[in-house]
Amino acid sequence: MTGLGAVFRPQLAPERLRSVARLADSAGLEELWLWEDCFREGGISTAAAALAWTERVKVGVGLLPVPLRNVAITAMEAASLHRMFPGRPILAVGHGVQDWMGQVGARVESPLTLLREHLDALRALLSGERLTVEGRYVKLDDVALDWPPDEPVPVLAGATGPRSLRLAGEAADGTLLTASTSPDGVRRARQLIAEGQESAGRTPGTDTPHQVVVYLLTATGPDGPARLKAELEAEGLGSVPDLGVAGDAGTVTKAVQRLADAGADTVVLQPTGDEPDPEAFVRFAAEEVRPLVP
Repeated sequence: MTGLGAVFRPQLAPERLRSVARLADSAGLEELWLWEDCFREGGISTAAAALAWTERVKVGVGLLPVPLRNVAITAMEAASLHRMFPGRPILAVGHGVQDWMGQVGARVESPLTLLREHLDALRALLSGERLTVEGRYVKLDDVALDWPPDEPVPVLAGATGPRSLRLAGEAADGTLLTASTSPDGVRRARQLIAEGQESAGRTPGTDTPHQVVVYLLTATGPDGPARLKAELEAEGLGSVPDLGVAGDAGTVTKAVQRLADAGADTVVLQPTGDEPDPEAFVRFAAEEVRPLVP
């Protein structure tokens, strides 16, 4: 079965999260995804709140920019969430938007090197290992978590370009793709991820399956097509085919299925930044689209 989720976008004030998260939980939505976008809302703080306010829904953070945080802090916070709310947090890390990283003095010369070192150390720490690492960016001296997760937990990598997608296959447990990814883009990502797995000796299909999560820009209501078009054009994507969907549950389901057929394990409906009713959007995803998605 294809997983389905929805995004709580950080254009909404943090105090709006409680009602959206509780509605997602009561309506039966599988996953609610949050963003750590500069300079809006913190990913770990909002995820912890959403998890505490709910009982069942999984809460994803897509994604945590690794230049902003020491890997030990990432591991401590991730482990705490997984121990307090077993099986429900989903965390993705990435190299972040480089302009934003520059604004806070965190931009590095080699974002991919940092992401690789962070992924390797984070996955090892969450597995209960004790590490001494002297990398280009990640440096640890006899570090281990006192409270690692009780069970293995996946770490996803946000990736777009070929090098980062191969890296995700080499060093992550799953990949998060942005809403600028078409079905053909998902197919290409799957191919590059598999190349990375093979180069690292992680044979696709024999190890734990590599999960691919993709956002789908979605607009509903009579003004949905106009809002979708405006957001794609604002992102410079207006001329890219097969991005986003506007329409009723049947139309949205067909777009979800196209991404699933291309290789997505989970599709997360991403409202436009000016979505007028985020609660209704979550209800639409859970109660109208979910029953139609095989």
